[in-house]
Parts: sequence; C-alpha cells; structure tokens
Amino acid sequence: MSRQAAAALHLLQTTNSLSLTRQSHAYFLRTGFFFDNQFATKLLSLYANNLRFTEARNLLNTIQFPDVFSFSTLIHSYSKHKNHNCENTNHHEIIFLLSKMLSFGLLPDTHIIPSVIKSCTALRDTKNGKMIHGYCVINGFFQDSFVLSSLLHFYVKCCRLWDARKVFDEMSEPDVVSCSALVSGYARQGCVNEAKMVFGKMREFGVEPNLVTWNGLVAGFNQSGNCLEAVMVFQEMCLCGFKPDGMTVSSIVPSVGDLGDLLLGVQIHGYVFKVALLSDKCVVSALIDMYGKCSSTVEMSRVFDEMCFKDVGACNALISGFARNGLTEDALAKFKELRKKELELNVVSWTSIIACCSQHGKDMEALELFREMQVSGVKPNAVTIPCLLPACGNIAALMHGKSAHGFSLRTGILNNVYVGSALIDMYANCGRIKFARICFDRMPVRNIVCWNAIMGGYAMHGNANEVIKIFRLMEQSDQKPDFITFTSLLSACSHSGFTEQGERFFNKMTKEYGMKPRVEHYACLVTLLSRAGKLKEAYSTIEQMPFEPDACVWGALLSSCRVHGNVNLAEVAANKLFELEPNNPGNYVLLSNIYANKGLWKEVDRVRDLMKSMGMRKNPGCSWIEIKNKVHMLLAGDRSHPQMAEISEKMDNLVMEMKKAGCLPVTSFVLQDVEDQEKEHILCGHSEKLAVVLGILNTSQGSTIQVIKNLRICGDCHDVIKFISKFEQREIFVRDTNRFHHFKDGSCSCGDYW
Repeated sequence: MSRQAAAALHLLQTTNSLSLTRQSHAYFLRTGFFFDNQFATKLLSLYANNLRFTEARNLLNTIQFPDVFSFSTLIHSYSKHKNHNCENTNHHEIIFLLSKMLSFGLLPDTHIIPSVIKSCTALRDTKNGKMIHGYCVINGFFQDSFVLSSLLHFYVKCCRLWDARKVFDEMSEPDVVSCSALVSGYARQGCVNEAKMVFGKMREFGVEPNLVTWNGLVAGFNQSGNCLEAVMVFQEMCLCGFKPDGMTVSSIVPSVGDLGDLLLGVQIHGYVFKVALLSDKCVVSALIDMYGKCSSTVEMSRVFDEMCFKDVGACNALISGFARNGLTEDALAKFKELRKKELELNVVSWTSIIACCSQHGKDMEALELFREMQVSGVKPNAVTIPCLLPACGNIAALMHGKSAHGFSLRTGILNNVYVGSALIDMYANCGRIKFARICFDRMPVRNIVCWNAIMGGYAMHGNANEVIKIFRLMEQSDQKPDFITFTSLLSACSHSGFTEQGERFFNKMTKEYGMKPRVEHYACLVTLLSRAGKLKEAYSTIEQMPFEPDACVWGALLSSCRVHGNVNLAEVAANKLFELEPNNPGNYVLLSNIYANKGLWKEVDRVRDLMKSMGMRKNPGCSWIEIKNKVHMLLAGDRSHPQMAEISEKMDNLVMEMKKAGCLPVTSFVLQDVEDQEKEHILCGHSEKLAVVLGILNTSQGSTIQVIKNLRICGDCHDVIKFISKFEQREIFVRDTNRFHHFKDGSCSCGDYW
C-alpha cells in the first residue's frame, strides 16, 4: 500500500468531515485502490451521518460483496434521522434495504429487526410486518425483548390488538413500556374491559404503572368516545397520587366537555392555573373547547383573551365554540379580528367558520368566505367541501356548487364518501336531481349517508317511485337502512299521495328492521294521512303515540288543516304549538291564514293582536335566484332591487297575457280584508314571482330558471308560474319549504298536490 493510500485510510477512520470523506473516497476511486468492507462500511457511516443518503446508496451499490454490517449501518442511520420533506421516505428506504439485503443471502439479526419493524409500524405495513414476525419465529428471535417490544408496538399501532395480545403473552417479563402500549391500544379501540384487565394485571407482572400508562388510558378512552370511563380513570389517577401533566389535562378536558360537566371542568381549570400549565397551548385550546361544549361562552372568551401568545389551535377552538352555540355573528367578528392581526389561520380555521355560516343560515357569507380562503392561499380539503356545499344548496347557488365539484375533481378528493354525499345533496337542492344521480352512480364506495342523500333528493322532488326503487336497490346491496332512510321514504310517499305504501313502510320499519319509530316518522305519518284527507286518523295517530308529540307532529297536522280548511282541528294543533313554541311566529301566522281562508276576520285580528302583544312579526316571504354567478335576494313587496321597474313592467305584461288566456288571479290567497284590486297588487309582489321574472329578464331565451323560497309557495304563484313556463317556454324550478316544483309547458311535477 502506498504512503498516500495509508494516509487516506487513516483519515477515513478518524474524520467526521463530509469534505474530507469525499476527498478520501475520490482518491480511492481515482487510483483504483481496492478497500475492504470495513472501510466501505466506515465510508457509508460517514455519508449517512452527514445525511448524504444518495451518496451512501450509490456507494453500497458499488460494493461487490456487501456484508450485514454494510446494510445495518445504513438502516440504523435512516432510522435515526427524520426526513422532514417526506417523513415516510426513510421508512420505505429501510424496507427496500432489507429486501436487497435478503437478495444477497444476508440474514438480518436482532439489531436490524427492531428498526425494520419500526418502519413497518410507521407505514402501517401489516403485510411486511407479519412476514418479519414469521421470520423472527423461524429464526429463534422471538425471545429477544427488543424484538417482542417492537412487534407489540407494531400490532397496537396497526389496530391488530388480538395479535398484539399474543405477542404480549409471549413476553416472560413485560416492562412498563409494553404494558402501557397495550393498555393504550385497547383504550383507543374502545375495548374498555380489556384495557382495564391488562392495567389491573400490571402489578401481578411486577410492573408499576407510571404517568405515561395513566395518560395512555385517559387519552385512549377519550379518543374512543368513552368519556365517562376517561373521567373515572382520571379521578382514580389523582387518588393514587399521580399529578396530571399537560398531556393528561389536554386528554381529559375534551371528555369533560362532551359530558357537559362544567363543574369538573372549572376544577381542572383551577388545577391548571395552580400548577402553571396555562403556558401549554394544547391545554389552553382544550379548555376553550370544553367551555364551548358546556355553553359557557363568556368563560371560553375570557380564557382566550388571557392567552399571552394566541396560536391557531386556540383560535379554531374559539370559533368552533361560538359556532356550536349558534353565535354566528360572534364567530364572524372574532374571525375577522384574528385575520386583521395577521394570525396565520389554517384550513381548520377557514373550514370551521364556513361550516358555522352554512349551518346557521349565513349561506352568502359562507360562499364569500370560501372565495376569500382560496385568495389567501389556503387550500380547501375533503372536510371543507362538504361544509360549503350545503350553503350552495340552501340558496341554489348552482354555479358555486359546480365550481366546488370541479375543485374536488382536480384535487382528487371526489371519491371521498362525504364529499360525494354532499355533492348529491347540493345538486338535489339546486333542482338538478339528474346530476345528483350521476354523482351517486359514479361513487366507487357508498355508505348509508350516500344512500340517504339520493333518497332524500328524490323525496324532495316528489318522486316517490324512484325513492322506492333506490330503497329496493339498497336492500339488495346489503346496506342496512337507518332512521333517516325511512324518513325519506315516508316523506316521499306523503308528497306523492302514496298513503297505503307509506303506511306499509312505517310498519316495515318496526316489523322487519326492529326500529322503533321516532318523532319524525310520526310527523311524516301524520302528514301522509292528513294530506290524504284522513284528518281524524291523523289526529288519532297523534293521540296513540308512545311519547309526547313535539312541534313537528302538531305542525304537520296544522299545515294539513290549512289545506283542508278544518278550523276545529287547526285550533287544537295551534294551541299545542303555542305551548311548545310560544315564540315561533309561523304557528300564529298559519292559524291566522286558516281563519282568513274562512273569512273569520275577527279571529284573524285576535291572533294578530296576540302576536303584536308578544312582540312577534311575520317572517317576510323571501326568494333567491342565482344569475351569472351572483345570488339575488328578493323580499315580498320590497322595491329596493335595482331592476324593480323592469320587473314590475314585465309582471304587469304577464298578468295581462294571463287574463287574455282566461286565467284570473286567485285573490283568495291574499289573507287580508282588502278590495280585490288591492289583492291583485299584493299578489304581484310575492317574492317567488319577482325572482322568476328577474330570471326571465336576465337569462337567454329557453334557459332554465331556479328559485328558492323561504316559505310554502302560494296557490296563485303556483298558477302564475305554470302559465309563465308555457308562455315563455321555460323550465322553472321552485323549491319551497315543503318540496321542489318543476314547472314545464304549463304543468307542475307536483300535480297540484303539495
């Protein structure tokens, strides 16, 4: 060996410098000097320690006869270093190195096996993990404590608790780490008895549970929804003398919130203050969330305001707390305030506020927030889209909904069952039931939510035959129906007048599926019977209910009394509703309308005076229409729309054409004691008519018009829109609070039965 080669080898053995390592490696390559596996392994180690894994792999590929140490050096280096760009890359490399090692006929030893199992654990790679398990059994490695511990953690993380228990039982002397892992795994899977059993036997093994064990049990029960068990374990932990740390508190507080135990929550808050855990951001976020769940929004806001450094987790908890308690304005105000402070809000923040608006009638705000979210550079995910789509459906913002559909397609989240279900629901709510069916048919995987969404869509459109077909298909697919399924079935039957079929489905729910009807099913049955004119049977059904009927049930009867003009039963239903919902103006208005239909103006005045004395006002009729990606809102009798002069002129022309055709205004739908001419003027101001005319003025001839109404469509508007659909040769969709009406060529899909 030359003096230069000897010096290079000596340098290689003593240096950690990447630069000198490369110089030595280059010298050997340039001179063609052969160095043995010992020096190659040293060179591999140096490259790996300097995170030059590509160079290390290239070097390994040049070694003609690598040994176990060559591979183990690189495997250990990969296992020690985290790849922040892609955390699974190193684990995939380790699995690949093991495969290559075996191809050389080299067998891994007990030093390599734990690192490989750790990678299988991180990747949830059960196939390779079980193969390595078998290899360990065959080669006698199954008695090694490190191998057994690694396998136990692997099976626990992969939720294969039966296999984990078998490994645990093979341990001659399980330690606290193994016991804690199994206890935590059982708790996370909701296996309460098994978790408690292993925890109770720890002392039999001579193992004392530590804080990690207790935390695993508390956190596991919280994650699996066993909130009461989590609280009981927490209390036992405190009695045993263990002091909860930040991990304990952030795990137990969500369970306390889910149980609504404000007193215990306040006590834990006091402990947090006493032991100075308020600097722990996870703890503070959990406290904010707990107070929100317990409807203590004042205390929730106080905890947030007292934070020294507000992080995004606490912001999200605060917004969710406001949303959970229906305080949409507060949530919006706080969200805007946080944005002004340039706090870096994430996708959870935006999704929470969009969901808040969508769930509480702020649909326009939800659409605007979604736009702002994208402008700010935050990418929506598979949770954001299902939160946004209901807002699109609520106000028939079809173009916005289609944009969300396109985004889902481009980003690869379209196959998510919740995104798919939300799209079905959105298209159905926007009157595009055919699009909804296409989305349903193309779903690769369907759950009960998807089936219910398409059935609910057809029910809303009054297509009972299609709902029944879907239900039969659902049964053939071995998908078990739930309570929502039968609500859709009964609702569809009531819309279409399928009285006998509806009663059969009501009985089928109990006899074939063992479900006890809920209040919503009785409400559908009452609607089904009373709309068919069987008001006495409907009232008898209410009297025979196994529990107290709620406002939905009495409301169904009252609505049908209006259709059939039954004043006596209407008064019975209305009085019940006044007790159940004393501040709901809709019930008073409905009774007033029933009196007005019968010309009982003194009774009308009595009900309206009662409303005034209680400070209630009738909700004004309101309709929405989307034109060129903009949603317009029109109120009954409102003259503020910039095109109102054109709308009025067009409306007058249409009324004139109707009269020429022998179609006179149905003034009986004006429930006021005024002259017929004034009644005609009032009818012209109904919001759904204004919205339809606005659509005609601003869309091309022959295009479809879609309108959403916040109240039930009146008979005169129904007749007028039927006429317009034929006269203007338009297909018009109107969704009211009851159902969809498809107007085409002078007729409606409801068959004048709504």
